[in-house]
Amino acid sequence: MKTTAKSSIFYSEFQAFIAPLQDENQTLKQEVQEWKDKYHSLLEQLRLAKQQRFDRSSEAHIGQGELQFDEAESVETAELPQEENTVTVTYTRNKPVRRPLPEHLPREVIEHDIPEEDKLCVCGCMKQRIGEEVTEQLEYIPARLSVIAHVRPKYACNRCDETVSIAPMPSLFLPKSMATPSLVAHAIVSKYEDHLPLYRQEQIWARLGVEMPRNTVCGWIMAAFEVCLPMRAALLDYLIASNYLQADETTMQVMDEPNRKNTSTSYMWVYRNHPIDKKVILFDYQQTRKAQWPKQLLKDFKGYLQTDGYKGYDWVDDHPDIIHLGCWAHARRPFAKLVKLAKTTGKSHQAVAYIKKLYLIEQHARNNHYTAEQRYALRLQQAKPILEQIKAWLDKTIKTTAPQSELGKGLDYMHLRWGELTAYLLDGSLEIDNNVIENFIRPFALGRKNWLVAGSPRGAYASALFYSLIATAKANRFNPFDYLKTLFENIRSCKTAEDYRALLPFNLNPLN
Repeated sequence: MKTTAKSSIFYSEFQAFIAPLQDENQTLKQEVQEWKDKYHSLLEQLRLAKQQRFDRSSEAHIGQGELQFDEAESVETAELPQEENTVTVTYTRNKPVRRPLPEHLPREVIEHDIPEEDKLCVCGCMKQRIGEEVTEQLEYIPARLSVIAHVRPKYACNRCDETVSIAPMPSLFLPKSMATPSLVAHAIVSKYEDHLPLYRQEQIWARLGVEMPRNTVCGWIMAAFEVCLPMRAALLDYLIASNYLQADETTMQVMDEPNRKNTSTSYMWVYRNHPIDKKVILFDYQQTRKAQWPKQLLKDFKGYLQTDGYKGYDWVDDHPDIIHLGCWAHARRPFAKLVKLAKTTGKSHQAVAYIKKLYLIEQHARNNHYTAEQRYALRLQQAKPILEQIKAWLDKTIKTTAPQSELGKGLDYMHLRWGELTAYLLDGSLEIDNNVIENFIRPFALGRKNWLVAGSPRGAYASALFYSLIATAKANRFNPFDYLKTLFENIRSCKTAEDYRALLPFNLNPLN
């Protein structure tokens, strides 16, 4: 009994002694695991940073519902549940064929005939012309400037001192300026579409023998902005009247903003509607990335709004008249980056393989020119079961993945945005991703690398308007130069909001 009692006392003392050591050991294990997770997370970030800096982007210039699946071949072998309903897409690669030169270009015909003696046949008869072979080349004619002289004869009476009679000057786009609508349109397209800063344009004009100081051209552009400012309201009217919008934003640097440093980051918010015709792209310059800007601009909008999941659009989730759509291209991106870094097949490969199946369905519908109704039915039949499998895989995988890892961040994004990511099933006219609007932002990003900063807030507002008009013209198959020239030639006659709306690209005939 005494031995048992002593053993019990010893065991209790031992337990009391070892308990804090066990707790400390458990704490140390947790800390070690946390440091391991942080180490692997930082290692992933370092690899991704190197990849983004030195590797070529594999998804440049992709369209709506399109992705380039050129990751490691192990994506194809990632273990996924097999479904009976699958979409197989096959195609035959065509041999490249030189396209004929456009018919509208003027032709200069140079005929190369054989000598007269060669037209005589060996039988003594004259050979008859039975046809011809035509080889066309494309000739470049350098830009040409001309001067338009407005001559107004003056009349006066030799016998009395009456007022001199002279015809009034016609209405000019920019009064007291030597610039015609075509010259201003060329300068704007060169800057905002062709990414040529004004100092480069100045050099080009000099080669043509004309002195065109950049400050003078800048003054023309800003004057054109003031005249065309009502066009922004015209664009916004059509944008808000749509029932399906896409939105995204990108950075820019603007000098001399009130109460801000010149190194501060400003933003260009971009919106796009989705009608079959009357397409609108609107660029909206704001100093910050706060939610108040899209909330204010879209206060009267009702319908679907598709974004990349930036929290500045989270107010949409509480808006009774707006349904928030997600972007599968954005959801896929972190997994695709990890696939490039991985040496073996893993969870990121499974995610990419799942998402690829969704895009193959979209590709099948697009290649077969499905209507919205047909695409809606196809998605319910093919995409919905895949989405259910992705959700089951997501719920299981996220529980065993470190949240701070790059994989964990990708899973968390998909988990938090699941309702938005699956909302494209609601209507066949909705898109699976936001890629098209990102493609409209790309010219702005290219231009930003050339002109670097906007010289003032007023200059940033002007950039927003002209990027909007040029992008809208292109979306409606209108040559940007032709459109701006037409706009500048007619805008001075506008009196009402309807007059300005009539000058939007889709209300004009691009062939006339």
